[in-house]
Amino acid sequence: MKKIIFSIVLLTLGWATSKAQTFNLGVKAGVNLAKINADFASEENRLGYQIGAWARIGGASFYVQPEAYIGSKGNKFISFTNNSGTEVAAEGKVKFTTLDVPILLGTKFGSNNLNFRLMAGPVISFILNENSTFSSAYAQATDFDNYKNQAFGIQGGAGVDIGNISVDLRYETGLSNISKSDKYTQKPNLFQLSLGYKLF
Repeated sequence: MKKIIFSIVLLTLGWATSKAQTFNLGVKAGVNLAKINADFASEENRLGYQIGAWARIGGASFYVQPEAYIGSKGNKFISFTNNSGTEVAAEGKVKFTTLDVPILLGTKFGSNNLNFRLMAGPVISFILNENSTFSSAYAQATDFDNYKNQAFGIQGGAGVDIGNISVDLRYETGLSNISKSDKYTQKPNLFQLSLGYKLF
């Protein structure tokens, strides 16, 4: 399924490039509010950051926007359910540094100096660094100390361009389990707010 989705997106990207009337390149930075939805624990959101670059290829209303940015994501577990079904208070923190590569399909409307955008598309995240701390009871109960080195998700949101400045608000939901454990499922979800600048 993942290969099919990315094949369709890459074909669309190739088509948009061949038909492109405009090509823009820019930089972006922002914040995100993330958590990892787990089927065995209660979670709290963690604040993170993102910084990177984007390109926009398309015509008057339709565009394709590939991006690449370094981001910080995390989660705070405040309790977990053990094998007997009892909820136990235990604190665990997870923090990732990731390279995120979304490929968004979007539409825009408005004038050159003020336009509004809607976009959605797949994103793959490569984990560059993992920092996790668990209590001994928590680690023993969950039996997972490591995460997979990549995750697959989907983003959707809206944005506005004012001259060379762009503001985006998106939601990202994880589609793949990032835990190496066979017992438990963990999927990252986050809101992100970013400010971008069009270089040309």
